[in-house]
Amino acid sequence: MSERTTTAAAPTAASVSRPGAASAWLQFLAMGVTWGASFLFMKVALEGVSFGQVAWSRTVLGAIALGLIVLVTRPRMPAVDGTPGPVLPREPVVWAHFLVVSATTCVIPYLCFAWAEQYVSSSLASIYNATTPIMTALMATLVFRVERLSGSRWFGVGLGIIGVLVVIGPWQLAGFTGSLAGQLACLVATLCYGFTFGYQRRFLSQRPIAPATFAFLSIGVSAVVMLVLTPWLALEPVDLDWAIVGSLLALGVLGTGLAYIWNINVLRAWGPTNVSTVTYVTPVVGVALGILLLGEQLSWHEPVGGALVLVGILFAQGRLRLGRRRAAASAAPAA
Repeated sequence: MSERTTTAAAPTAASVSRPGAASAWLQFLAMGVTWGASFLFMKVALEGVSFGQVAWSRTVLGAIALGLIVLVTRPRMPAVDGTPGPVLPREPVVWAHFLVVSATTCVIPYLCFAWAEQYVSSSLASIYNATTPIMTALMATLVFRVERLSGSRWFGVGLGIIGVLVVIGPWQLAGFTGSLAGQLACLVATLCYGFTFGYQRRFLSQRPIAPATFAFLSIGVSAVVMLVLTPWLALEPVDLDWAIVGSLLALGVLGTGLAYIWNINVLRAWGPTNVSTVTYVTPVVGVALGILLLGEQLSWHEPVGGALVLVGILFAQGRLRLGRRRAAASAAPAA
């Protein structure tokens, strides 16, 4: 999603062959680097096009890339009787669900991130993108009620929220500035990603939709919405050069297109918990590229808050647990 993991397709991938270990690692690294670099690409593209044109271009280009993959491979999931099902779903309710998903997968988040990077650095935007698992935990638990969080996981959510507050640095803000507005826009984007994961799990994850088709529908329906919004988003003067064009192509074809296929392949090989570790890669890549290539600087509280967010994610995902060592010690046999 963009700079996120697609968990909803996991239940439908069982009948598809799994990639080898080396291939999965390569695709995982490519996915992490591509999504981490997306914030750099947005910042460069904004030098010649509007934020609406950035969101519009990446969505339409991503839909074209995924559409070509589906057209060539024509993936199908078996029907109840074992015969191959249709390439695209036929039930109107499925298309209605993907219309909802399109708004929270691409349309709103892409517009929010592109708008935000007019006021915040690409490094800071990549740090905020790492809050997606925290938002997902909140949505899945409080809104869709498809998960229940233990005490340790709630601790992780709370720690992640504290980390966000540290990143914002409210003690430095005298009012509602452009920087604060940009940071809040990043949080709106990740809140949408969290909503998407919960919504997909609640309404779409059990439907027999091939993984590549699932990715195409998520982005493709979003592209249709963007095309409808063309008069308001894309019909503005542009000032293009090779760097801007290359950034838009990378955002669309790689970040919004091929990376979703890589994500599904790694999901199939490793499972949803392990593939979600890409969340730890993308902010590192985003911050490194912003500092090395754009000369961006971070205040002390931004990486500190980002580290708190990442530790919070470890707890929220159950990778770390409160009292784990005590429980392990009490369970150990006497010497």
